Amino acid sequence: MLVQPKSRRTKKPSITKALPVKHGGYSGSNTNRHQGVLSLLGPQLMASALRRLAAAFYCWPHLQFVRSLSPLRFGNGYRSFVSSVSSEDGAPTGHPDFGQWKNGGGFFHKSACIDPTVFIEFGAVVHSKSVVGEHVCIGSGAVIGPSVTVGQSTKIGYNVALSNCSIGDSCIIHNGVCIGQDGFGFMVDEHGNMLKKPQVSDAFINRSILLYVFLVFFFLILKMLNARIGNHVEIGANTCVDRGSWRDTVVGDHSKIDNLVQIGHNVVIGKNCILCGLVGIAGSVTIGDYVTMGGRVAVRDHVSIVSKVRLAGMSCVTKDITEPGDYGGFPAVPAHQWRRQVTNYSRTSKQRNPGNH
Repeated sequence: MLVQPKSRRTKKPSITKALPVKHGGYSGSNTNRHQGVLSLLGPQLMASALRRLAAAFYCWPHLQFVRSLSPLRFGNGYRSFVSSVSSEDGAPTGHPDFGQWKNGGGFFHKSACIDPTVFIEFGAVVHSKSVVGEHVCIGSGAVIGPSVTVGQSTKIGYNVALSNCSIGDSCIIHNGVCIGQDGFGFMVDEHGNMLKKPQVSDAFINRSILLYVFLVFFFLILKMLNARIGNHVEIGANTCVDRGSWRDTVVGDHSKIDNLVQIGHNVVIGKNCILCGLVGIAGSVTIGDYVTMGGRVAVRDHVSIVSKVRLAGMSCVTKDITEPGDYGGFPAVPAHQWRRQVTNYSRTSKQRNPGNH
């Protein structure tokens, strides 16, 4: 019969909460001291947790090996792991142009312009020539690509990827959002193979190879097109916004976008729009102000929607909407016409199959 051992009162290690640093920059000589504290504190907490777990299940005699967990055995290994992640000046190993931001522990490129009040969590990276405004918070795993601009008081969640874009002031970018990647466009060559379509306008591409090369050089090198997010915009988790190919992709001020929304390249969304979950907008769509789209609304490419339009859930827009109002159905029509279609379909179905109703 196993007897529960008497619990020994041991003094718990005191952990002092680190105060946030108000000014950013490189990590100095405190790095080695922090590594030493982590190398001693980590194994102690692990051993303490295992001892408590063993006592709770009345099997302490079978876990005597836990006593062997000591800082002397694991300290050097832990210290070598920490030193392999960052060098003495706080830069990632093999990347001398990056430094470690003191306020949060993330990494940043030396050519980036970052306000001292920015908080960059450990695991986040800010790349070269990026501009980050004051009071911005960047979550772990987020990547701010080269030449990206982030406005002041913007909150960026975990694992967000920003490239070829600019973010306005006071925005909220939730976890997993991707902004600024290439749009979905391919073409078939003379051999039947799928080729990636260049991010330039079809109207300007000529069969002449010289003109084609010139246009690619002009649009891709001299004028790189981006995605522009306005002020006070909120973008839900795992939403994707592609950058433009012949014009910038734009999301207007105060617009709110739900989770899992796809916004194609060259799309222009006006101010104060609401896009609910699973909305899909194809490329080169123009949307006015105060437009509301219900869940799973689909919009085909190269159509325009005027301001103050409301689309019912699961509607599909196949042509331009030129009058404000409520729309629904597939294809989307004015709401009163859509309701009449549903009523007529139900009535016709009952007449054809009276036994099933």
